[in-house]
Amino acid sequence: MASLSDSIFHFEVIEHWAKLPPEVKLGDVAAVAVDRKDTVFLFTRGNHPVVVLDREGRILRTWGHEIFKRPHGLHMGPDDNLYCTDDGDHTVRKCTSDGKVLLTIGVPGEPAPLMSGRPFHRCTHTALSPQGEIYVSDGYGNACIHKFAPDGRHLKTWGRSGCAPGEFYIPHNLVCDEEGWVYVADRENHRIQVFDGDGRFETQWNNLHRPCALCRKLEREQPFFYVGEIGPALEATIQFPNLGPRLVVLNSRGQRIACLSGGPAGIGSGRFIAPHGLAVDSHGDIYVGEVSYTAWRMTFPCIEQPALLPSIQKLRRIWKD
Repeated sequence: MASLSDSIFHFEVIEHWAKLPPEVKLGDVAAVAVDRKDTVFLFTRGNHPVVVLDREGRILRTWGHEIFKRPHGLHMGPDDNLYCTDDGDHTVRKCTSDGKVLLTIGVPGEPAPLMSGRPFHRCTHTALSPQGEIYVSDGYGNACIHKFAPDGRHLKTWGRSGCAPGEFYIPHNLVCDEEGWVYVADRENHRIQVFDGDGRFETQWNNLHRPCALCRKLEREQPFFYVGEIGPALEATIQFPNLGPRLVVLNSRGQRIACLSGGPAGIGSGRFIAPHGLAVDSHGDIYVGEVSYTAWRMTFPCIEQPALLPSIQKLRRIWKD
C-alpha cells in the first residue's frame, strides 16, 4: 500500500476505494463533499451526476439525472444541503442530500455575456458565509465573485479580469471561515486571494501552482487549507518537475506546511493527473476528485488515453502524536 507523507501529515492510499457496480461510470469527478456523518458525495460527469457512498466506498444511491449539464463545484452546507455548481448550465442549485432541488440561482442554459460581470458565465464553485450568504466564483467566462442572500437574491459582485489584487484569472474555487473571510483560488494567477465578506482585498498567498481544488478543515482547533494543484498546461512545460499535480497543505497564514505527491502526473498509487475537487472527513481522510479524462489530452498529448483513468482517490490519515 502506497503512502504519502510530509511533515506532520501522513496518509496511506486506499486502492480501489470506490466499490461501484459496472453500470456506474464516473468519468471525471469534478467535486467531492462530505456530510456530518462522513457520507461522501461525488459530483461526476459520468452517467450518474451525483454518486453517494459511505466511508468504505459502498454505493448508497445516485441522483441528478436530467438536471445537470456539466458538473463542476460541490459545497456541503452546515445543514447537509448541497450547493451544486454547473458550469455548462450556468447555474447554482441548492439540493437536499437525496436530490430535491430547493433553490436555483441563474437561468438554466442562458449565460450572461462574456466578461460582463453579471451572473453567470460558466460559474465554478460556491461557499457559505457564517450567516448563510452564498458566494459564487464566476469563473471561466467571467472574472468575479458574486454574493447572494440565502434566498438567492443578488447582493453584490466584485472583481474583474487581470492580475492585480482583487482581479482574477479564472477564480476556480473558494471557501469561507468562521469569521467571514473569503479565500479564492485564483487559478491561473497562481495564488489564493483573501477578502472580507464585502469583497475588500486583504492579502494574497503566493508560491502556488494553478490552485484548482480548495478545502478548509479545522483539526484539533487548527485551521488547515488543503489545495489541489494541477500541473503545467503547456506542451512545452509538461515535463517540468516540482510543479504538480499534487496536494499542498497551508496554515492560516498561507504558509505551506506539507506537500503530498507520489511523483509526476500519471497513473499509479498516490499519483495525480488533475486534482479538481477535495473534501476532508471527520477522521482527517482526504477524498480527491480527478478530472483526469478532460486533462489527459493536455497532460499527455502524444499518449493514447487508457480505457480507465483515476476519478476518485481516498487518502487515509495516519495520526502520529
